[in-house]
Amino acid sequence: MSTAATAAGRRADGVTAIVLTLDEAEHLPGCLATLGFADALVVVDSGSRDATPAIAAAGGARVVHHPFENYSRQRQFALSQAATRWVLFVDADERVPPALAGAVRAAVDAAARAGASAPAGYWLPRANHFWGRRLRGGGWWPDLQLRLLDRDRARYDPERAVHEVAQLDGPAGRLEAPLVHLNYASWSEFRAKQRAYADLDARRRTAEGWRFRARQYVGQPLRVFVDRFVRQQGWRDGALGLALAAHMAWYELRTLRALRRRR
Repeated sequence: MSTAATAAGRRADGVTAIVLTLDEAEHLPGCLATLGFADALVVVDSGSRDATPAIAAAGGARVVHHPFENYSRQRQFALSQAATRWVLFVDADERVPPALAGAVRAAVDAAARAGASAPAGYWLPRANHFWGRRLRGGGWWPDLQLRLLDRDRARYDPERAVHEVAQLDGPAGRLEAPLVHLNYASWSEFRAKQRAYADLDARRRTAEGWRFRARQYVGQPLRVFVDRFVRQQGWRDGALGLALAAHMAWYELRTLRALRRRR
């Protein structure tokens, strides 16, 4: 086999790191700096008005422009842009530490040897950092994310607007090394993002035929708070865990209000 053919084979069995962006000039340089282990790098931008595309190109990424409809459709489009068998999705405010980079390479290499019997995707634990502090509970750890995908055996439901998870044609594995997520810079940023999620989640629930009942105004937020703070051990993070559990209960209440308006 020629050297060119061998290189092409490696690329086909390798991994493409894909970052979805919109005005991510602040976060993108740090993200790209951790993706050098990938065989290819693609940034799918949905109309940034800052220097994001230029930063991506300078960082060695192939920049693809695609209008945003919802998160699922954006990720599905991004899958089609990969020339390799495997895709690793990373957000601009996330970082891939060396341990995770090594685990991804090992999984991809093992998949090349296993062929069709390899997992169709891998779950990654995600370590969430709020204002420099790594959280230990409350659903923020291990916060499993299905991010390493065999592009030919994974697809996203185009109607799921938020909290999208790929559907796999085959089993899923799990890597142990965590992805690092540098979360919100302020409470106001956190609240703004949760408001946007609430509206998108209300659309999803409406499309799924979710029924609204007035008593859910009390029961649902309370269940979310108890789940986050007690069952998922948000109490381990002290006052911050308490505040986050309360805010997520508020997010559920806002979702219910948006759902009622839509119905």
